[in-house]
Amino acid sequence: MPDHVHLVVWPRRTDYDIAEIRRAIKSPVARQAMEYLEENSPEWLPKVTRQRGERTERLFWQSGGGYDRNITCGKTLLEMVDYIHANPVRKGLVPAASQWKWSSAVHFHGGGAVPLEVDAIPREWLESY
Repeated sequence: MPDHVHLVVWPRRTDYDIAEIRRAIKSPVARQAMEYLEENSPEWLPKVTRQRGERTERLFWQSGGGYDRNITCGKTLLEMVDYIHANPVRKGLVPAASQWKWSSAVHFHGGGAVPLEVDAIPREWLESY
């Protein structure tokens, strides 16, 4: 989406810190976005810059942790995936979810490769649906 991101993340370890995972995803994206703006669209920098005392900060992401929740069954997982796939359609960006370049909808509906690697849903999760 042009103004936000939806991710379904399956931590590879049973002991994990979701804040650490979120930071590992968001920090490099923010750094690359700021570098891009500096080089290609410096007029946008004031819109993402704020003063905090003596410190100047550039914020790519909204403040706050986002909306995290644990998915514990296949039915909920598939509902969340469907919601995410339908988002660009609801926003009027494309007529079909499979037409959104960054969507995994094409992958889920057997249509081929997508720009981001998509993990398979474990069989036991689908059986619980």
